[in-house]
Amino acid sequence: MQNKRYQVFISSTFEDLREERRAVQDVVISTGDFPVQMESFPAADEDQFQFIKSLIDQCDYYLLIIGGRYGTVAEEGLSYTHKEFRYAVSKGVPVLVMLHGDRGKIPGGL
Repeated sequence: MQNKRYQVFISSTFEDLREERRAVQDVVISTGDFPVQMESFPAADEDQFQFIKSLIDQCDYYLLIIGGRYGTVAEEGLSYTHKEFRYAVSKGVPVLVMLHGDRGKIPGGL
């Protein structure tokens, strides 16, 4: 009997949550599943967002880590992280949200 291996899209702001992203990535890998994350693809712009959407379409889960920042804002006024979240929800991808336990220790801002 073959077990299914899941693809998990890991989303968050980047600079402030590097350690948290790595920890989540390590857990996903340790369970035999596959992390999909920005470290593996080009910088975000509108063309890249189409690429990101295609990756989310292939994922079994969308995991969002929330810290103290909103993230880089795109032309329509939403951060790319927010856009990813909205897209995953619109496609019915199950969403898991992790809220940082000590947001006061993470630098705020965009």
